Amino acid sequence: MPDRILIWGAGAIGGTLGAFLARSGHDVTFVDVVEEHVNALRDPARGVRISGPVDTLRITAPAFMPSELSGTWDQVYLCVKSQHTAAATRALLPHLAAEGYVLSLQNGLCEPLIADIVGTRRVIGAFINFSADWIAPGDILFSNRGAFVLGELDGRISDRLTALHSTIRESFEPAAIVTDSINAYLWGKLGYATFLFAQALGQLGIADCLARPELLPLWCTLGGEVHDVAVAARVGQHGFNGFDPAAFGPAASAADARRSVDAMVAFNRPAAKTHSGIWRDLAIRKRRTEVDFQVLPVVETGAALGIDCPKCRKLVAMIHEIEDGIRPMTDDNLIELMHA
Repeated sequence: MPDRILIWGAGAIGGTLGAFLARSGHDVTFVDVVEEHVNALRDPARGVRISGPVDTLRITAPAFMPSELSGTWDQVYLCVKSQHTAAATRALLPHLAAEGYVLSLQNGLCEPLIADIVGTRRVIGAFINFSADWIAPGDILFSNRGAFVLGELDGRISDRLTALHSTIRESFEPAAIVTDSINAYLWGKLGYATFLFAQALGQLGIADCLARPELLPLWCTLGGEVHDVAVAARVGQHGFNGFDPAAFGPAASAADARRSVDAMVAFNRPAAKTHSGIWRDLAIRKRRTEVDFQVLPVVETGAALGIDCPKCRKLVAMIHEIEDGIRPMTDDNLIELMHA
């Protein structure tokens, strides 16, 4: 039986996933705050076009600005930038059925923010690492597949989680998995995210930046800070797509770190998406990044546990300087960060 799904945030992630779900016959409705994009999605002559090496498709579906929407849904997929989580969750709350759930398809530790508004039992967590870029209204590049993990916040393998897993596997990502430790995957993503934020300081793409041999000490330090905080917080980290958190822990060698970095380079090298979404936010879209919701929480959690994270703290400051227009984006920024 087709699912009835509300996609809140129809950009790179929500637009891609929603298009595939709609193609598979699910009843998909989009919500977005960019009027031109909404108009494209619901225009029978346009719709949303997904392009790239993974697949190409075009679909039209009901699409609304938040103020236009009416009705309730049992499944709401939240796909907004992490800094917009609280506002978007409050806006979607009237449209969430009493026994429905919000699936967080976001970067960072957004699930607790959502749970504070809708209630913990009405949230399912997710970790995703597929690559997509919003290019223009109605136009999204889907550049490569990546990890897709689903989990209840309390670790249960519930009936609704199993049903959701089947929907994702059948419609979008055949390799999607369920987990009883979704927070460990989210903290794994925080470790990898520090590398992507560092890449966004310069001009080289993800693979080329990671491959710079002189930067290995930087990756070791950034990965090590997140690893230590995750262990101290009793959450831990799970790896994915070449990123091995243990390779940056205190017991790891430089050779261990090099193997993980090489594996990440191998994963990213073939992708049509050469630069991170963070880099695009800074260089192309000229907007604020999610650094305060991905890297800053590591610094703050570490401070609460008595662990200093100077490299992550400096990374946050440098990203803000680029956002504020007082620091140019150059590859030398990474050398500065490494020696800070």
